[in-house]
Amino acid sequence: MTTKGIIYVIDDDEAMRDSLNFLLDSVGFGVTLFDNAQGFLDALPGLAFGCVVSDVRMPGIDGIELLKRLKAQRSRFPILIMTGHGDVPLAVEAMKLGAMDFLEKPFEDDRLVAMIESAIREGEPAAKNDAIAQDVAARVASLSPRERQVMEGLIAGLSNKLIAREYDISPRTIEVYRANVMTKMQANSLSELVRLAMRAGMLND
Repeated sequence: MTTKGIIYVIDDDEAMRDSLNFLLDSVGFGVTLFDNAQGFLDALPGLAFGCVVSDVRMPGIDGIELLKRLKAQRSRFPILIMTGHGDVPLAVEAMKLGAMDFLEKPFEDDRLVAMIESAIREGEPAAKNDAIAQDVAARVASLSPRERQVMEGLIAGLSNKLIAREYDISPRTIEVYRANVMTKMQANSLSELVRLAMRAGMLND
């Protein structure tokens, strides 16, 4: 695993893929190559966060269609689009669809590297937030229906006694459920449980 980040290069031109692979690898990025956008989209669910560098003109799914699909999937991967000379209208459309930036071929190596570094810097916090939110959602999903009811009672500020009365079970049993909730949610305190519930969207403002 490289320290600088992962780059996914999508280009149907083999010479371009090879030269980008050589350049990015030499400056310390981990590089994965795709010769078409469909291959990248198929692999996407299993890919670690990284920056996508894609050509705009490709057979099948082109760069613009790729951006539309990534947007529909709410992908957090920052995308840089490479365009041919004079493709400014396409580049503008790409930016409107969420591309971080575009580069006209042929471009300076240093410029590409600087753009990738900046795209990763900007994109990482959001991707990390997403990963945390997914983790919290998985913890909530691991609760039994009764544990979830107890958690909802706790974050609504109800005491064990009130929760017990609401579900017609003994306060003693609620204590057991409460302990299970805290363990499964990995919360050390009630305030932490409330924070996690907010992350999971269980508390509406």
